[in-house]
Amino acid sequence: MINRKMKKDPNLETYLKNYGSLAPKRYQCSDIKKITNSFREKLGEGGFCSVYKGKLEDGRLVAVKVLKVDISKGNGNEFINEVISISRTSHVNIVSLLGYCYTRKKKALLFEFMPNGSLEKFIHDENISTAGHLPWEKLHEIAVGIARGLEYLHRGCSTRILHFDIKPHNILLDEDFCPKISDFGLAKLCQKESISMLDARGTVGYIAPEVFSRNFGRVSHKSDVYGFGMMVLEMVGGRRNVDIDADHSSEIYYPHWVYDRLQQENSLGLHGLMTSQDNEIAKKMIIIGLWCIQTYPVQRPSMNEVLFMLEASVDALKIPPKPFLYTPSRTPIDLYTAPIA
Repeated sequence: MINRKMKKDPNLETYLKNYGSLAPKRYQCSDIKKITNSFREKLGEGGFCSVYKGKLEDGRLVAVKVLKVDISKGNGNEFINEVISISRTSHVNIVSLLGYCYTRKKKALLFEFMPNGSLEKFIHDENISTAGHLPWEKLHEIAVGIARGLEYLHRGCSTRILHFDIKPHNILLDEDFCPKISDFGLAKLCQKESISMLDARGTVGYIAPEVFSRNFGRVSHKSDVYGFGMMVLEMVGGRRNVDIDADHSSEIYYPHWVYDRLQQENSLGLHGLMTSQDNEIAKKMIIIGLWCIQTYPVQRPSMNEVLFMLEASVDALKIPPKPFLYTPSRTPIDLYTAPIA
């Protein structure tokens, strides 16, 4: 993990000097203003940052992530974390950090611009018509790309990186819909197989049970697998996994609803006209998603195993046990109703 001294008194310059010419370029406040044309085009906004569209001198388009709060107010560590984590990566499915600005007045990160935005708008946006949904083959390709990116973070880096915030919003899509994992503000560099629960966070709905309670197991790379599984199920369902406004109580928690239909070999109730190949892709993604959200980490596949499953025939995949529904405010609810035949 990142050195505690760095957390308290981060020395970004000293750290990045170790990367020599491979280190991201440092920009001044005046550069950021020029690159964004005085922050003219805002792409999005979150609790801690705003993102603007910009252009470098060589003509490349960039997304400029500008932090809102001063480093002394708590989000400076996430800024340092993101620069250090992404600086260690080089993969087609990981967003590229092109530069940064680090001064008392402004802290900003410059990333390659992703013209198709986040995956979230293609699966959660109710304004997108059925015709506007991504084809099933493309959804499968996106899932494979994300899995490759995560497998790289877990096994391909010199130091294992745990992302801890895998969700549709943090998956960006380029002009060809190639997915890129972004937002490493909560990521952890991990030398060991597991880390302290105190170092793990994330977004409700994608957080693995062990992050809330050690009773389920140790926090590890399998926590990212859980987030990946929840995201894949949302990609298939075209909805959030928890919908308290669902027409029927059985549909509130999508993983349980689709699991029951899978077991009963009923229609999966998916959007659009589907070919037999589309149905196979959807069924495969559902089974893999359900394996990834198993309650106990030891029952979940690694991302390397997930990649094998994504490339395998759907007939070669076994249906997993029904996962618990777990929320941090209460104990796990075992809604498992019948053994698997």
